Amino acid sequence: MRLTPTLNVDIPQQQAKLYGLDSQHLVAIGDYLLEQQTAAAFSQMQHAAANSGIDLQLCSAYRPFERQALIWNAKASGARPLLDKASQPVNYAALSEPQLIDTILIWSALPGASRHHWGTDIDVFDAKQINKASLQLVTAEYQDSGPCAAMHQWLQQHASQYGFYFPYQPQQSGVSPEPWHLSYYPIADNYLAQFNPTELAKVLSGAEIALQSSLLERLAELVDHYVFFVAPSPA
Repeated sequence: MRLTPTLNVDIPQQQAKLYGLDSQHLVAIGDYLLEQQTAAAFSQMQHAAANSGIDLQLCSAYRPFERQALIWNAKASGARPLLDKASQPVNYAALSEPQLIDTILIWSALPGASRHHWGTDIDVFDAKQINKASLQLVTAEYQDSGPCAAMHQWLQQHASQYGFYFPYQPQQSGVSPEPWHLSYYPIADNYLAQFNPTELAKVLSGAEIALQSSLLERLAELVDHYVFFVAPSPA
């Protein structure tokens, strides 16, 4: 089934990019798309990391609405596994509808509400230490003796020099901590300030989204917790 929003909903053209509906502001970095300033800053940071023996590579960047909807619907139907905050499997059949929404949102953004829609946010790994095909994007890979631990430490020290920071941090964000997720805050902070829950409701109402009615009923609460509640940037 092809999942697309109704693109003739009354969304201002300049805001369409906030919800994954417009990719015209993006440029290619290898196999990925990024907002132009983000792409330039990432290339500079990648070069600096290489000088420190780290092969900083992307494993996710821009993600359109349709792709986020596919992820959401697959998890909502039980076709993709669900994980708790400790990255342990959750029994899909045992969840009520509200519990299912909350469980999906531990690790996956609501379509139209993902920072990956903006082209300013990236997931990264150290390709010198782990193959992308083996990467699971779990916290253990980025801590202690994990293959991406040294990269994560380097980014904690240096990412802000290039305009990046970690938006999902312990006790500072609604989304679970993601030590692989960086945001280019000179642009992302502006996009966050422009984010409009009313416009998001229009997008979701015109799309084939599982749990749609429950999501729309709770949308204000969900946006406050999962979109607006993020660690403050260094700006």
